[in-house]
Amino acid sequence: MKIRVVLMSLLAVATVAGLTAFSPVDPQATNTQVTNTQATETYKVDPVHTTAIFRIKHLGVTYFYGRFNETTGSFTLNTENPSEMSFDVQIKTQSVDTNSARRNNHLKSPDFFNAKEFPTISFKSKSVQSSGENMYTVSGDMTLHGVTKPITVQMEFVGQGDKGPRFGYRAGFDVTFTIKRSDFGMNYMQGMLGDEVTIMVGLEGARQ
Repeated sequence: MKIRVVLMSLLAVATVAGLTAFSPVDPQATNTQVTNTQATETYKVDPVHTTAIFRIKHLGVTYFYGRFNETTGSFTLNTENPSEMSFDVQIKTQSVDTNSARRNNHLKSPDFFNAKEFPTISFKSKSVQSSGENMYTVSGDMTLHGVTKPITVQMEFVGQGDKGPRFGYRAGFDVTFTIKRSDFGMNYMQGMLGDEVTIMVGLEGARQ
C-alpha cells in the first residue's frame, strides 16, 4: 500500500513538472501589454509627380490659376500613430508658371513673391492628428515672402503601395487650403486681385 501511494505521488509530481516545462503559455507574460511596433517610414517628395497649384480672384469676376513647377521635401508616415508623422515641404518661387513669361517675371519681382530675396515657400509641420478615415489635421508653420505664420490644414491620405521596380514604394496626400496674401506682406494690386489665395497640393513621395 505504501509503495502504491509513493508511486502515485511521484507520478503526480512528474505530470505537473511536465506540464510546466511544455506549456505554451509563459506565466511571466500574462500581464504583458501588446504595443504597436509599426515603424515610421520616411518618404522623399517626387517633384515630377507632385503638383502645386494656386487660385486667386481676378477683377472680381473669375478665378485665375497658376502653378509652381518645383516642389521638394519629405514626409514621414505612420497611420497607426499619427503623432509620429511630419511634413517638411519647400516650393521654389522661381518656378511659378502662369503660361505667360511676362506675367511670370512680374510675379517673381518685389511686387509679389520677390523670388530673388525669398526663393522658397515652405511648410513645416508641428503636429499631426487623425481627423477621420484617411484624413489628418496638420498644424505647422508656413513661410511666404519672408513671413512665417502658423496654419492648420486638413490633409487627405490618398494611398500607398509598392509600384514595382520603376517607382518603388509610394505614398501620397492631397490638401486644399486658403490663406490671405496680405498676412504675408503681399499687398500689391489689392482690389484688382483678391486677397484670398487658394492653394492645392497633390503630394507624392517615394519611400527611402
